Amino acid sequence: MDSAEDIFDSSLNLEETHYQEGYKEGYNHGVTTGKEEGQEVGLKTGFETGEELGFYKGCVDVWNSAIQIDPTRFSNRVQKGIKQMQELILKYPAMDPEDESVQEIMEALRLKFRVIRAALGVKLEYLGYPKPKDIEF
Repeated sequence: MDSAEDIFDSSLNLEETHYQEGYKEGYNHGVTTGKEEGQEVGLKTGFETGEELGFYKGCVDVWNSAIQIDPTRFSNRVQKGIKQMQELILKYPAMDPEDESVQEIMEALRLKFRVIRAALGVKLEYLGYPKPKDIEF
């Protein structure tokens, strides 16, 4: 009688067995896919952040070059803002993206850039890298 019960038990447990196998396969697939998607998102975000930092650094370098050529070119307030912006760029933890100050520094950089831009009266703006939908052929 035990062998007959074993046959029926395996039939009754068939649904649970398939459920467990499906769960394991889905979980393993999710882990693999999640890591791949996480890496893609991380690379994209890192690239965009680096691009924005590079834009600000380029602006600071140009402004510093203008100051070296003509130290009276910009007001003391603007020169101080440029120096503060340069310090923020150097302070940015590019090699430690999990640093809690990342957002804070980036927001301070954006604000400082807007203040300098307004003081200089220029319509310079960081627009970011064009998205695929923005590119026309």
